[in-house]
Amino acid sequence: MKRLVTLLCLLLAVSGLWAQNFDQYFTDRTLRVDLIFSGDHSHQDVTLRALHSWEGWSGRRQSLSEVPLRGDGELSLTDNHSGQVIYRTTFSSLFQEWLAMDEAQSAHRAYEFTVLAPLPLESATLRVVLYSPDQSVAAEMVQRIDPKDILIHNFDRAPHTPYTVVHSGKSEGEKIDVAIVAEGYTAQEADLFMADAKATVEALFSHEPFGSMRERFNFIAVESWSPESGVSIPRKGIWKESAIGSHFDTFYADRYLTTSAIFRMADLLAGLPYEHIIVLANTDTYGGGGIYNSYTLTTAHHPYFAPVVVHEFGHSFAGLADEYFYDTPDIASNPLVGNIEPWQQNITNLANFQSKWADMVPEGTAIPTEPTRQAEESYAVGLYEGANYVTKGAYRPAVVCRMRNNTATQFCPVCQRAIERVIRFYTE
Repeated sequence: MKRLVTLLCLLLAVSGLWAQNFDQYFTDRTLRVDLIFSGDHSHQDVTLRALHSWEGWSGRRQSLSEVPLRGDGELSLTDNHSGQVIYRTTFSSLFQEWLAMDEAQSAHRAYEFTVLAPLPLESATLRVVLYSPDQSVAAEMVQRIDPKDILIHNFDRAPHTPYTVVHSGKSEGEKIDVAIVAEGYTAQEADLFMADAKATVEALFSHEPFGSMRERFNFIAVESWSPESGVSIPRKGIWKESAIGSHFDTFYADRYLTTSAIFRMADLLAGLPYEHIIVLANTDTYGGGGIYNSYTLTTAHHPYFAPVVVHEFGHSFAGLADEYFYDTPDIASNPLVGNIEPWQQNITNLANFQSKWADMVPEGTAIPTEPTRQAEESYAVGLYEGANYVTKGAYRPAVVCRMRNNTATQFCPVCQRAIERVIRFYTE
């Protein structure tokens, strides 16, 4: 009988039906993987910079070898004893956005990147992959890691950045831990930051499905004070000494607010309970940025702060694409226009529309769908041409949506479903 049970277990494991147990492969510690992405348009490399760890793991403990979205890159851990993939996560990066810029045709650059994973109990193989726009492998790094390696930097005894709990979810089971980081706030502006952090949570919860699923989230406000008040605006000759060195004018786009100091930000967050990041910039200059499974960074004092922080979190948390477009028919340089369906759930190039929101389009709706005032007011789902910055060849689900308009009052139904799927992936 014992041999029969053992054989059955082996068969289930081989067939992929064996339910992975977190405690079987991992300890309750976080492994931070610091990476360098480098290269140019024709060649890219992934380099391991350092490994760090601390007590506690705030990420998911179920569906460990699955991912909710493909993303532009992937990290995986394979148990060296069983050969099983025991953890996977996907992401996008500022480096990969830079590769689409003209500068990447003639210059070679390097960008910092950090990924979190649970610390394995035994030796494992770490694999990091960057994908090209055609979803082929552009760069890959494979390295064996030993969790007992004495050179894995231990943050347990290091002083941790203070934080305040802004919202604590009350639902049973898994929670999604979000760190709201102070950027460009001095210690004297602590009250201002706390008010902005609370306003951030209120803005998110005013949108579905975040509102009805609020008890699945925890939010903390990280007191990462800056030497100077404000953030850098290069086009105005303004450079500030701030906590994570953020600045506008990324890729020479006025409103693109990002940071390249990923390791500095990760050090500020080391030891804290988080898996997603929202950075609030103490500025009234309009702008922001959101990178899937990396961070949201947004202005905190512009009149459009609330819709912008929600929009950017749609990028960083749920991997949603921009649904707005510019008045140009030029689609040659857009990687999402072609024969391969983009992985973002709220845009399509019709290569495989059935995998997106075809099931949500009412019967009898014209394809493509003509924008009308009634469709705008009702958030009616259809297939509207113009998305992902181009007017032709890319399609969005609705006339208006938080991922297109600052004046929209909500996410369109397709984006709402996409966000809910991600929330459920992390918590069920």
